[in-house]
Amino acid sequence: MLFVNYPKCSTCRKAKNWLDEHNIEYESRHIIEDNPTSEELRKWWEISGLPLKRFFNTSGMKYRELKLKDKLPDMSEDEQLDLLATDGMLVKRPILVNDDVVLVGFKVKEWEEKLK
Repeated sequence: MLFVNYPKCSTCRKAKNWLDEHNIEYESRHIIEDNPTSEELRKWWEISGLPLKRFFNTSGMKYRELKLKDKLPDMSEDEQLDLLATDGMLVKRPILVNDDVVLVGFKVKEWEEKLK
């Protein structure tokens, strides 16, 4: 299982603690030092079944600086994925990935349901 996170993020730390408490093995990946590629993001998005907008860190400063709330509706999926791949701070975190499950953000109930 791959745990894509930003160590300074309090939500990511909570998710990491949850994984550790539940003895779930994972490989940790720093989202800033090793940002997901557009190909990885596309694959994860397809597996997740989520709207692409869920992969954006909509509460982040970078999202607001770039005024993405107004721009995303006019962008193609490819453009959005390419944009996400340019900067880990644009990507919602944490992301937990295995072969058939991709979880974006940390919601205990969702993680408990999907990881049983």
